[in-house]
Amino acid sequence: MNGAMFLEELRSIAHLGLNYAPDPYDRERYSRLMALVAQEYAGLTGLPADDVAARFRQELGYITPKVGVSAAIFDGQGHMLLVRRSDNGRWGLPAGFCEVNQTPQDNLRREVREETGLEIEIEELIDIFCVLPGEFNQPHTIYSLLFLARQTGGRLTPSHETPEIAFRDLATVTDWHFDHQRRAERAQSRWLEHSKRG
Repeated sequence: MNGAMFLEELRSIAHLGLNYAPDPYDRERYSRLMALVAQEYAGLTGLPADDVAARFRQELGYITPKVGVSAAIFDGQGHMLLVRRSDNGRWGLPAGFCEVNQTPQDNLRREVREETGLEIEIEELIDIFCVLPGEFNQPHTIYSLLFLARQTGGRLTPSHETPEIAFRDLATVTDWHFDHQRRAERAQSRWLEHSKRG
């Protein structure tokens, strides 16, 4: 277990204790544990410990993994729609974390519309990817649902999040965001399977 995974498990224990422990002395201990975890997270994320602690206090209920969605959209030549992100300048699939009161499919249609200007039809779930704390220098457990989708309308429109959008030959992309190369390669394999079936 790496350091980030250890911290996430401690945070979960402290959070659940604060939510459910009836004994005031136990709650005091859990509060101290949460403060220590926030200090360590601060070193991992570069955020002030007070900000980290405030974010932790805003979370309610049982601590669960974060859930995201991403879209694999191909043109007729087998090139995949990728976006260059404004936060790090790297290429990735249209993607984002899920918001409440929306299905994964609804979330994905919204993300694609916001990041690319396109309307899509979602065809199938390709795979579910898991990223553990410490991977890619981030502190959370993340499940990302990768969907195969096709364009049904709209036009390519850059946004403040995605200043550059293009259908790319994956072999020409070297500066990938996060684990998106792995997602893209998995999606390409599925797209090729569909193409062979005609």
